[in-house]
Amino acid sequence: MKVLWIFAHPEQRSLNASLMREGLRELAEAGHETRVSDLYAMGWKAVLDAADLRPEPTGASGTDAPADGGPRLLVGAGQERAYATDTQPEDVRAEQRKIAWADTLVFHFPLWWFGPPAVLKGWFDRVLVQGFAFGLHGADGRPLRYGDGGLSGRRALVVTSVGARAPGFGPRGIHGYVGDVLWPLLHGTFWYTGMAAHEPFVVYGADRLTEEEYGGYASALRARLRALPQEAPIGFRSERGGDYDETLTLRPSIEPGASGPAVHERRPVRTSPPVRPTPRSAARPATAPAASRSADWCSR
Repeated sequence: MKVLWIFAHPEQRSLNASLMREGLRELAEAGHETRVSDLYAMGWKAVLDAADLRPEPTGASGTDAPADGGPRLLVGAGQERAYATDTQPEDVRAEQRKIAWADTLVFHFPLWWFGPPAVLKGWFDRVLVQGFAFGLHGADGRPLRYGDGGLSGRRALVVTSVGARAPGFGPRGIHGYVGDVLWPLLHGTFWYTGMAAHEPFVVYGADRLTEEEYGGYASALRARLRALPQEAPIGFRSERGGDYDETLTLRPSIEPGASGPAVHERRPVRTSPPVRPTPRSAARPATAPAASRSADWCSR
């Protein structure tokens, strides 16, 4: 595999940073190629603004002129023009080159307020631009999305941590099933742009992990990465697969009476949360870096 690991955590002594090092070590030992985008360490600019856009040509039709007389920013069109004319900021182009190189993208972050940190959201906003990741059309003129798109042929894996215990993110947990909480990423970002989304790897109770529990998660992550090349992705229904009508609604014959994210998967509704990893005593010895063995890594 050629793996691009996009990491979004501000602390290098954190649980997440320790797990990233475990994962990268496993991939290297298995002979896979890796590149890392450590967004905080890079000082990634998270805010999409006018500097990212190629302005509308003067006098172009359809441009609304604000009170100051300048052209109104049209974000999608402006990003697409900048991409097509190779006038995007260099940091954006560098990330797109990494994506073009990779066949697997790992998105690693702590779950903050039921979503990724703002710096990663800004990475999506600035890098996955129209014309590159989406906004493409097939020979028949139909949009390429939800199973097709600019990032087709790649797989995407979320590695994340939560403070709550596993049952709270189960199918009947108060926080919502973890696959539904991550639905905007798994389906709305990854699948929309053509990437095959895999079941997320979630560390539960991250703020209170013991060293033994950390070892179990580290071993489980390494095992998950070893199996990833052969692992089946989530079976999302494709837009062009015949399951949706012209309004992009599931046909009445498909899971009649059912609704919610699970109906968009070609498999039974999930009934239990992901299995927690075995503790270190029952797994291969953990190889956590020294920093992870201190209290620092309790800060997820």
